[in-house]
Amino acid sequence: MPPKLPTFDRLMNPLLHALGALGGSGSVEEIYNKVVELQGFSEDVLSQLHDPENSNDSEVWYRLAWARTYLKKYGLLENSKRGVWALTAKAKGIDEVDPQEVVRTVRAMDRKDAAAKPSAPATPDVPEDEAWKQPLHVLLTQKLSPAGFEKLVQRVLRESGFTQVEVTGRTGDGGIDGRGIARIHGLMSFHVLFQCKRYKGSVSAGEIRDFRGAMVGRADKGLFISTGTFSPAAIKEATRDGAPPIDLIDGAEFAEKLKELGLGVRKEVVEVPKVDEKWFDEF
Repeated sequence: MPPKLPTFDRLMNPLLHALGALGGSGSVEEIYNKVVELQGFSEDVLSQLHDPENSNDSEVWYRLAWARTYLKKYGLLENSKRGVWALTAKAKGIDEVDPQEVVRTVRAMDRKDAAAKPSAPATPDVPEDEAWKQPLHVLLTQKLSPAGFEKLVQRVLRESGFTQVEVTGRTGDGGIDGRGIARIHGLMSFHVLFQCKRYKGSVSAGEIRDFRGAMVGRADKGLFISTGTFSPAAIKEATRDGAPPIDLIDGAEFAEKLKELGLGVRKEVVEVPKVDEKWFDEF
């Protein structure tokens, strides 16, 4: 039987504590990592996926997304277009909340909104800021071929400033799928070997070690891109002291990068008509 996870409402105070420890604001990834650190979640807990077929999100990540959504509606959090979440002025001085009170208040607001708009559901199946990632995950892991995913990674690296990006994908090459040169402000460059995996689960520390073994002496850095997640042991292995560093990009970060670059993810702006009363003064 898998270990028991805290419900989303029980993650509200850890989330607030994490933001406090981060100085009042943080990206989704920073908040997640800080909550994991403060709560001391085990690898067994973090490896549980919410919906393995349609998402790479861990159950903890998913429940934290709901905690963010409720605290935002309650007025304690706000988020920018760049995906940074921050404590609001209302949250200043509040160390903890009553989770049940937050849930009651927000659900009452949802019922009121639903009554005003009967066609809209009271609560979505997925937190609003995460919903777009599910169809993207399905597309990347089930519809795109392995070769197609490698070509997509090549395009993403080029759009991100890499040059001489090659997809090699040779068998027996320790999992190395390609190479490129990362240029920093046009002044410095690093030779990078990368591996890309279409994964629904979690990448293990052993896979990171295998990749590092294949890249030693052949590049300045390694880059491991996965549509899945990385186990805590894999993250620790990637940054182990005395070993060549390996940067990790998981499915959630890859999705955000696609959105940032406008590759296959389109941001739509909804027009809201507004009456200009002064315009009518001349009549």
